[in-house]
Amino acid sequence: MTNSIMNVDDFDFDLPESLIAQTPLADRTSSRLLTLSARTGEVEHRHFTDLLSMLSSGDLVVLNDTRVMPARLVGAKADTGAKAELLLLKQLEGDRWETLAKPGKRLKTGAELVFGEDQDGGPLLRAVVVAEGEMGARIVEFHYKGIFNELLDRLGEMPLPPYIKERLDDRERYQTVYAKHEGSAAAPTAGLHFTQSLLEQMQAKGIQLAYVTLHVGLGTFRPMSVGQIEEHTMHSEYYELSEETAAALQAARARGSRIIAVGTTSARTLETVANKFADGLVRGCSGWTDIFIYPGYDFKLVDALLTNFHLPKSTLVMLVSALAGREAIIKAYQEAINREYRFFSFGDAMFIY
Repeated sequence: MTNSIMNVDDFDFDLPESLIAQTPLADRTSSRLLTLSARTGEVEHRHFTDLLSMLSSGDLVVLNDTRVMPARLVGAKADTGAKAELLLLKQLEGDRWETLAKPGKRLKTGAELVFGEDQDGGPLLRAVVVAEGEMGARIVEFHYKGIFNELLDRLGEMPLPPYIKERLDDRERYQTVYAKHEGSAAAPTAGLHFTQSLLEQMQAKGIQLAYVTLHVGLGTFRPMSVGQIEEHTMHSEYYELSEETAAALQAARARGSRIIAVGTTSARTLETVANKFADGLVRGCSGWTDIFIYPGYDFKLVDALLTNFHLPKSTLVMLVSALAGREAIIKAYQEAINREYRFFSFGDAMFIY
């Protein structure tokens, strides 16, 4: 890591609200693609499907196959009937979950929330606050009859980020086409651009696909509250990397092929694993990561990154700046703003190579 102190404000930029994409495009692959050379700083403006021509046979593309839970529960306080909301972030043990609660100030330890209604007029799901954290974080214990995931599917809504005000008509548009392992509180949005057809075209060209799992958690929803980025602590998120993916990474390295991360979540998983083994060999593993990547970081596995456009002053802007340089990223973002690219979760894509 670098020793020079960096301020969060160094990663700020003015983004017109009109550029925050509120709804997904009808066709996943119809997004625009800004390409940025990390070596030269050259920016080009393309179409997402042009990615195919920028990838070579032998390249290994790594995708995050996490699946978003319908993790937003809207209900009421049992005693007053006042509206209350929980966002499920992480299952702790049994029926205890780490959540974000609204209104947090009113939900003290012992508070009971109710969701849905059964045939007898009682709640389908009850949640009792058992511990309080900072900024609306609450540990709750759920009480119910039946299977929790089935109730969640019935009662829960997709946990869209706060900057998306429009209702999402099709839940599956906030899932990647390869989403498999449920556990995320937000989508790995760089993957939303792919269709099954495009993935098949990539494989037909000799491009290899591999999967990791990182369940996106609380850090996605929390702004940075420090002035200097070195003071920031990332929230930990659960990841898994299979032996099969480890072997694919080793083989790509051995033959000199590029490893391309789809999304910052895949990049963070790969770099977590790269830092875990001192001998440089990649092995299958799982655990929790709070890796924070910012300029000065030396990437060990990731050669290129496909990503969306991120929030000003966010840890994600810092991660892409670590790969391409802060000045190059800020300049590319300004060009994207000038050309009215769509930003954030349902927005356009960027390929840093």
